[in-house]
Amino acid sequence: MKSLSILLIDDDEIERIKFKKVCKDIGSASNIVEALNGKQALYFLNNIEFSFDIIILDLHMPKMNGLELLAELKSNTEFKNIPIIIMSNSEDLDELKKCYDFGISGYFTKPAQYSKYAKKVKSLLKYWKQNKLISKEHKTT
Repeated sequence: MKSLSILLIDDDEIERIKFKKVCKDIGSASNIVEALNGKQALYFLNNIEFSFDIIILDLHMPKMNGLELLAELKSNTEFKNIPIIIMSNSEDLDELKKCYDFGISGYFTKPAQYSKYAKKVKSLLKYWKQNKLISKEHKTT
């Protein structure tokens, strides 16, 4: 299976550690870049020499939240086709609808129990590793 280049955007360090642990446990060779908020994610998207296959995005963050970042990414021709998966604690149906209106590729809530969390992340990674993705190996600038 191919490896994925993932932009993981979450202000919660424990959540980022859990995600990377699942990747390590399943032997995923995924390249994971971590951003603490939407502003930092935009910086990485605009300044890193390669493109991301998928974006894993939390909604509730300081400086620029997930919905604000979604609006920015989906209005930008360079980034609008990167699959964005929301991984949040929010079960707010209005937020969920807004996310899908922006064109996200998936939404799941973070289970508190690690084994359930790991199962969801493993399924997510397996699914995206088997898909044909649009991202390029390197940006053309």
